[in-house]
Amino acid sequence: MAVWDLSVTVEDLGPDSAPVKISVTSDLHIGGVVYKLVEQTNLKKDWSDHALWWEQKQQWLLKTSWTLEKCGVHADARLIFTPQHKLLRLGLPNGKTVILQGCFSTPVFRTVMGICRVLNIRHPEELSLLQPVEEKKKKKEQDSSEELYDLTQVPISAGSVQLLTNGIPAHFTDSPKNEAVYKMLSISLPSPTPESIVKLYRPASVVDKTHLHTRWLDSSRSLMQQGIQENDKLWLRFKYYTFHDMDPKYDGVRMTQLYEQARWAILLEDIDCTEEEMMLCGALQYHIGKLSMDQDKVSPCQGMDDLEMALKSLEVKMEGESNSTDILDNMTAPELNGYLKIFRPKRLTLKGYKQYWCKFQDTSISYYKNKEDCYGEPIQQLNLKGCEVAPEVNVGAQKFCIKLLIPAPEGMNEIYLRCEDEKQYSRWMAGCKLASKCLTLLDSSYESEVKNIQTFLSMQRCNSSASTAQTDDTINTQSLVSPRYQKKYKPKQLTPRILEAYQNVAQLSLTSAILKFLQIWQALPDFGISYFMVRFKGSRKDEVLGIANNRLIRIDLGVGDVVKTWRYNNMRQWNVNWDIRQVAIEFDGNINIAFSCVNADCKVVHEYIGGYIFMSTRSIQQNETLNEELFHKLTGGHDAL
Repeated sequence: MAVWDLSVTVEDLGPDSAPVKISVTSDLHIGGVVYKLVEQTNLKKDWSDHALWWEQKQQWLLKTSWTLEKCGVHADARLIFTPQHKLLRLGLPNGKTVILQGCFSTPVFRTVMGICRVLNIRHPEELSLLQPVEEKKKKKEQDSSEELYDLTQVPISAGSVQLLTNGIPAHFTDSPKNEAVYKMLSISLPSPTPESIVKLYRPASVVDKTHLHTRWLDSSRSLMQQGIQENDKLWLRFKYYTFHDMDPKYDGVRMTQLYEQARWAILLEDIDCTEEEMMLCGALQYHIGKLSMDQDKVSPCQGMDDLEMALKSLEVKMEGESNSTDILDNMTAPELNGYLKIFRPKRLTLKGYKQYWCKFQDTSISYYKNKEDCYGEPIQQLNLKGCEVAPEVNVGAQKFCIKLLIPAPEGMNEIYLRCEDEKQYSRWMAGCKLASKCLTLLDSSYESEVKNIQTFLSMQRCNSSASTAQTDDTINTQSLVSPRYQKKYKPKQLTPRILEAYQNVAQLSLTSAILKFLQIWQALPDFGISYFMVRFKGSRKDEVLGIANNRLIRIDLGVGDVVKTWRYNNMRQWNVNWDIRQVAIEFDGNINIAFSCVNADCKVVHEYIGGYIFMSTRSIQQNETLNEELFHKLTGGHDAL
């Protein structure tokens, strides 16, 4: 067989060194090429992490048993012999940047697993990497002021996350420096200054939000394949809003970073909330900040009493799952009855709410002119399966409304229900939430949902009996609310309102306060929605597709209204035409939709949908093992591993 020369650039020889030429034959395997290179360089070092990178094809040659002929390598190939692990600057949800060794040769999914092992974050499948948005300041100033936390020397232990008796993972205890880094990861940082909030990127519209989600890296391809170079900066963020098996004992870093991501989403107005909700979030931030500053109160084992609450409030389940037992299945679901005021907004109408006798049964609401007519035919029956439910509440003004967007052939019908008091609102709101997920009032989560809603309302209620003075020199109110409220109110107006809300949360432990903040975040109407600009088949205009953990949402770009909602539990199949880059989805009832992505690769949308389906397959019993092959089957597309 003919012998020919192969030129390989060896990075360890320096940037100015000439490529190393070795004589090879086409039947020489990749391992043999590496052996010849190491011999010829004559450098004594550990080469075990090095591999060949094929520059023209943008691919790694990792299968050492494959021959050059099988790989398709010829004399004109430009190969680089380079380490697989390189330095990576990683922006965390809390705004800090760590520098660590990331794997540039494995799929991003596995790279994130390695990163999370270093950071001591369980369930790495919920996170991913995205390219950062430029901040509103000059690059030189940004680079010079950036503080880096070095994790390159932290030894990584194999196996699952382990804790020592003092609560610090073993690989962070070898030096005071590493212990300080772990404290930064697991303890909430002080409130940011208003100046720093203003400098950060804030999405001004839903269109801006679509641009942010186009930056996610492909989980099936390596960092090098996606143009990421050594020392580049990436963001680590929670991508899938399904937080599985949250345990305060083991999830100190995970809970803290999730709280920080939620806090910044609210402060940067990535998610909308009402004024009362903003004041309560501000009060919780103030409380969490105070407890975090007190080192005596910060214990990784603190909050074990809150474990049950953590699991209930943070584990977001996919539709179709029911906790009802076989005995309960044979019982008749309870009903909700009572007078509610109903308003159906229509164009050019000034009519307000009208009172009806309403009956909630299974997943439907029937309403009648009065109580005596409830045994006859209802005026209308509202089927809440697949509907959108949003609160319209002002506790101070005693306004308790439920906004429903109910699927209809022509789009979404908008209906408002007005309740008489908190008690009635809590029960009907909980029923509507369950019905939207195709669950009845019989479901075991109904009472806990009612309790969560009542707790949330009680926190927003004014505490007039509080004896604490409504002033505090240490509180920086403008760091606790979003810029919209910074402009609307002066600090002396915000201080008493936040301290008033603070009286309702002042008794919470640090863990309980963080869990309560996350619970409020999850209760917001726009929680967990990732936006993409798309063009639906047959449409002439661009629209927005919202992808949540349990549904797809079609949004009118002009007015921002929800046009249609489709639930995953009604999905029969989805596929992608990779030639025309179009996603097609089939739902029950012969409903078919197809769309192409305007400002993102359709692979990103395909991965989101497949990723959420994958998250729904997890169970408590399988929490230590991750089916990576299934993830790539659901998200990888035609070139999946």
